[in-house]
Amino acid sequence: MKRTFFIALPLLLLLAACQRETGPDPLKLTGKMFVFNYRLAYATYMVTLEQTEPLPEGSIVKAEFENPAGGAPLTMERKIFPNLPRVVLESPDVTCVKKNQPYKVAISVLGPNGDTLQALETQVTSNIDQSILPEKALVVGPAYEKNPEVFKDGKTPTHFETAKCAA
Repeated sequence: MKRTFFIALPLLLLLAACQRETGPDPLKLTGKMFVFNYRLAYATYMVTLEQTEPLPEGSIVKAEFENPAGGAPLTMERKIFPNLPRVVLESPDVTCVKKNQPYKVAISVLGPNGDTLQALETQVTSNIDQSILPEKALVVGPAYEKNPEVFKDGKTPTHFETAKCAA
């Protein structure tokens, strides 16, 4: 019995040493989608994360969203507040979103000193094409007044021009 214990003990210590030093990932992906705002004629990525582990004060999250129109990725940065359980990432406005086309999103969680605490990648796919959006915003201003460029003389057009992709 003693002999088995002495053989198993080093093995257990070796396995314990292989444990991840930083612990579990602090954020968990809980949602991802494209948001199409028909009234204002724009689309954005929206990704939601939930804090599963406490993060140091001053941590931030950086995201890179594949640009559906091509070119450099769209980036954003958000401060993480320790007392808020969810982190919502919304990209800058995007154009040329195509139905059933996966688009890459890369997310990095950085500690206050700039060290990477977590990195994750995902894909977002839309079930509709951006061509469903109007070409111009239907409303303008804080009171959502009718856009005079769309509603000529205050009359509703018989046909709304839809968004087009230059690519």
